[in-house]
Amino acid sequence: MKRLILTLSGIGVAIAFAAGPALPFQCPKLIGQIDAAAGNRFDATAYDAKMKAAEAQKLHAEGKHAESVKAAQEGLDKLGVKM
Repeated sequence: MKRLILTLSGIGVAIAFAAGPALPFQCPKLIGQIDAAAGNRFDATAYDAKMKAAEAQKLHAEGKHAESVKAAQEGLDKLGVKM
């Protein structure tokens, strides 16, 4: 019984870490993916994605990492990049 409780506790902790808050290092990585995917494109989709990257960078600088990750993911979605 003790072993079962420890196993379930370990699984719970692992899930909590996996579903935890956005970490500061995720934002620049996602912004870089937008920059790489949009590259030298000048179409409306790339422009929209670059605007989302700029928004994500601003939010990252303000310490709002969850919002920054969300904005960056929206930019990646516009480009059709799957994570």
